[in-house]
Amino acid sequence: MTAQQLGIVVQGSLTQGLEVRLSGQVSVEELRVGQFLVVQGRRSRFFCLLTDVTLGTANPRILLNPPALEDSFLQEVLAGSGTFATLSVAPMLMILDDEQELRPVKTIPAHFSPVYEASERDFRAVFGWEDDPQRRNFAIGTPLDMAVPICLDLDRFVERSNGIFGKSGTGKSFLTRLLLSGIIRKQAAVNLIFDMHSEYGWEATREGKQLSTVKGLRQLFPRQVKIYTLDPESTQRRGVRDAQELYIGFDQIEVEDLALVQTELNLSEASLENAMILRNEFGKGWITRLLMMTNQEIQEFCETKMGSKASIMALQRKLTRLEQLKYLRNTCSKNYIGQILETLAAGQHVVIEFGSQANMLSYMLATNIIARRIHQAYVQQSEVFLQTKNPSDRPRQLVITIEEAHRFLEPATVKQTIFGTIAREMRKYFVTLLVVDQRPSGIDSEIMSQIGTRITALLNDEKDIEAIFTGVAGSQQLRSVLAKLDSKQQALVLGHAVPMPVVIQTRSYDEHFYGEMGDRDWEELPTPLLLEAAQAAKSDLGI
Repeated sequence: MTAQQLGIVVQGSLTQGLEVRLSGQVSVEELRVGQFLVVQGRRSRFFCLLTDVTLGTANPRILLNPPALEDSFLQEVLAGSGTFATLSVAPMLMILDDEQELRPVKTIPAHFSPVYEASERDFRAVFGWEDDPQRRNFAIGTPLDMAVPICLDLDRFVERSNGIFGKSGTGKSFLTRLLLSGIIRKQAAVNLIFDMHSEYGWEATREGKQLSTVKGLRQLFPRQVKIYTLDPESTQRRGVRDAQELYIGFDQIEVEDLALVQTELNLSEASLENAMILRNEFGKGWITRLLMMTNQEIQEFCETKMGSKASIMALQRKLTRLEQLKYLRNTCSKNYIGQILETLAAGQHVVIEFGSQANMLSYMLATNIIARRIHQAYVQQSEVFLQTKNPSDRPRQLVITIEEAHRFLEPATVKQTIFGTIAREMRKYFVTLLVVDQRPSGIDSEIMSQIGTRITALLNDEKDIEAIFTGVAGSQQLRSVLAKLDSKQQALVLGHAVPMPVVIQTRSYDEHFYGEMGDRDWEELPTPLLLEAAQAAKSDLGI
């Protein structure tokens, strides 16, 4: 079936895009910003994105005396000649007629080149097919006007850090569950998910007028996903019976971790400087020692170690808030983080639930501590692999998912978090991030420039929209596309894992999706080096 011709190219440029005159037989109301179009040049086929629609007239006098509303005959006579619609389209990819390889756009089609609706064949040529045996493709949704899968290349997706953005209520959690399910189903990587609001591990509430729930990853993949919890009582109340407890010792908290939650604890710079003095004197157990010190002992310590008594007493008073966090212990007899490493090394995915411990102090502190030690283990394992070049020593690719990402990656704190380091390293040590956030403008611009693939639902704030397009060529044309998204189940996908930007109707997370995912036997063997490192983590990393 031949695709419908929409119009012809009348003018344009490589940098500003093409202007297309719409045929009089085509209703402008049938077209949407974000639609995928194809321009057939004389030697090449151009794949384009519709970025704007405008109305025009051949003679301004028509507007001075427009046809009456009931005069349909005169309106039809003027349509296409006296009055017309113009499409602004941005060429994204091109393919030579005698080749099959997609190329970046380095030229534009000639005047009067015909413009068509994209066909199913065009979508498959650009975005591939989910059952492609050569790639780990995963269908994340469909185009706005056609039931054809739009696929992400998961191998390219996991090799860089990525982001899911959108204002509150646009379905970021559902998008995240979709992507994590795809990574698990296609075995593209292992996941470490910091589940702040208990939305990913077990069932979660679906937004809407009728109260309903959706399945979590543990229910979809019971043999491949394990839940660890920082609040066992809360997790049990939600019906999760086999979650693993997770505790953190005071001796695992570094001064850098406290710097991250400086605002939440109301710590001064002087308090942090004196915390370093205490850490240098008492070692890893400095917090436990500080909390037990009397005023007299603090006075004596300051006299000998040149500390500030007022600052240390203020630090002691404010750190007593840590004793209220359920998951913190003076010391931990069990190597919990080593256990997580063993789980990841075995090819299983880890969801860490916070339950009632989901305030920002608790979430930021635990997430930073755990991720830092996991990253340290991966650095050690990666260095051995680079030395031996033995494929069996290669660590599994790890994707760490964090919510409220701007809290960890804002310019003032990004150097105190392990996540800034991971984002800048890209895949050097086989660890990348999946950041979920409603305020991308709060993320450091350098970090945003490292985000490989950006999946963005509706955003209204101009600063947030500007942040999304940090380091993206042709961003001005795409800004109008993003601003016109619906508030539910639509997203703009651009970056490393897709050949060109595309607007999608996101895949439904429902019973049909559950059936398509299904559980499967985990066929790969554990990575020997990761298992060894996990077993030795207690001595090597001090955990």
